[in-house]
Amino acid sequence: MFYHGAEMEQLEYKDEGCDLFPSCLHCPLPRCRYDEQRRQTAKELRNEEMLHLHEKEGLKIEELAERFGVSKRTVYRIIGRNHE
Repeated sequence: MFYHGAEMEQLEYKDEGCDLFPSCLHCPLPRCRYDEQRRQTAKELRNEEMLHLHEKEGLKIEELAERFGVSKRTVYRIIGRNHE
């Protein structure tokens, strides 16, 4: 069934997110994990985004941990792997 224009806006959408984030509409990833063509794992996508935000945007370890819902130790491991 295809919807066009106003009909699409009438549909109810339950934002259930995924195993990484509880809400699609508030997800910090640049691409949806389900749309990824290379079939990367969700963790790989998350890790790439963390590295980008840390290196290019200057986000601190604490900010990354809070944004992605992980411990600071996890963020340190992800960043450390990239510098090996």
